[in-house]
Amino acid sequence: MTSVPWWQGLAEQLLAEPLPRRWAHSQGVGRKAESIAHLVGADAEVLISAAWLHDIGYAPALVKTGLHSLDGARHLRDVEQADPRVCSLVAYHSCAQIEARNRGLDDELTAEFDPVDGLLADALIYCDMTTTPDGEPADVEKRLSEILSRYGPGDVVTESITEAAPRIVTAAHRIGALLVT
Repeated sequence: MTSVPWWQGLAEQLLAEPLPRRWAHSQGVGRKAESIAHLVGADAEVLISAAWLHDIGYAPALVKTGLHSLDGARHLRDVEQADPRVCSLVAYHSCAQIEARNRGLDDELTAEFDPVDGLLADALIYCDMTTTPDGEPADVEKRLSEILSRYGPGDVVTESITEAAPRIVTAAHRIGALLVT
């Protein structure tokens, strides 16, 4: 019998029952990270764990600020004592710093977590932004369109994703190109 890694168990515990669709998405993102982890070498476990955990801040028990990336990262740091790089990846995943600024939470985010960029950040963007809410693969442009449609005009998420879209598309294409070479 194989044991479930702590990050997968935690994500399931927090998301499966209250938010089954978010859990399906997290499973898809986690599986995708497992499939591309070779690209980040020694950081493979950091990527995989952050991918499984990236949306735990949506769990009703964790919602404090309305910025799921910050709420999830705080839980990982304060309760789970997770690796600081995992916490930072969750805090900043998929250009969350833009939404943090738009919500007036950028000072809190930057004071508490170090930004992550480069290949590791791009890999998590790729995993998140090429996975549908139901956990299925999608191209990045369709995924962005789905997010904009789901939240609608005037929503802070819509405004943030619109601003982040060029960076998200570049990151996803960069990782996609590495996978075909």
